[in-house]
Amino acid sequence: MINLYSDTQTLPTPAMLEAMRTAELGDDVLRADPTVNRLEERCAELFGKEAALLVPSGTMANLVSLLAHGGSGDEVLLDGDAHVFCWEGGALCSVAGYTPRLYRSDHGRPDPVSVRQAIRTADDHFPRPRLLWLENSHCGAGGIVLPPDLQTDLVGIAREHGLRVHVDGARIFNSAVALGRPVAELVAEVDSVSFCLSKGLSCPIGSLVVGPGDFIHRARRARKRVGGGMRQAGIIAACGLVALDTMIERLAEDHANARAIAEGLHGVPGIEVDPRRVETNMVFADVSGWGVDAVAAMEALRAEGVLVSDMGGPVIRIVTHRMFPGDQVPAVVAAFQRVASRLA
Repeated sequence: MINLYSDTQTLPTPAMLEAMRTAELGDDVLRADPTVNRLEERCAELFGKEAALLVPSGTMANLVSLLAHGGSGDEVLLDGDAHVFCWEGGALCSVAGYTPRLYRSDHGRPDPVSVRQAIRTADDHFPRPRLLWLENSHCGAGGIVLPPDLQTDLVGIAREHGLRVHVDGARIFNSAVALGRPVAELVAEVDSVSFCLSKGLSCPIGSLVVGPGDFIHRARRARKRVGGGMRQAGIIAACGLVALDTMIERLAEDHANARAIAEGLHGVPGIEVDPRRVETNMVFADVSGWGVDAVAAMEALRAEGVLVSDMGGPVIRIVTHRMFPGDQVPAVVAAFQRVASRLA
């Protein structure tokens, strides 16, 4: 089976497993795990922020960020395809207590006019506008990168109205590699950022929240409240340290493989794919021309030995990663062609 379901399917490298086996451990709840401390210090330096916090998952990273920035009675501005809005169990409302207010975006890129219009003036009838939420790269839009100039405009609008800015950067290293810029440059203007070790960076578990010292202090308390305090978490951090040394630059291979797949699928009967929209490691394909929905298309492709994921309606998602070698691109395209010959 060629697994293109998600970059969450990556497995740790031998170097990661060895680092986990030999990691120096302590009690992270007491801030006494030296390996976790090293990872958090490394991430703070890498992102150009004061401090960082290790958590088990990207969902928890987003949740503790929400809680650290505000909470009940506050309003968060975000787009309707944001991961935190669509794919995290409604925790931003039910756990963090925020009211979401949606702005328009163009394939994951926020419309500054819509963002400005979404910020309401202070009024006892309204939730308190607290936080502008951005996503880079944007999962729901197919791995689209947030252009730095656009982010600057959006942060400026937020500052005019006293809003804080958080970036859900689960795959922000993909964006940094795609843009050819250091990650610290991409987040210099924002208050906080979260990112995953467990996707393209190939760790089995772990995400980090990065930001000012007082924000991380609140995030640490929020992590405890939602059950994220860990003891000998150095086994996770050790893997993360190896990932930061060895996995970032190779993300360019995933991007090249995704573009190669998109180019190969362009012109396959019944599929709509725009290779120009492939900026990182995701390909979104509309299979409505096959006369089936995404779930049926997934099953047909599974029968041909290719595993993809469902983005709703007629859209399937293909995600490249370290476990997918580029020489398998022709086999993937051939599998799509076989399905197309039956369905299109």
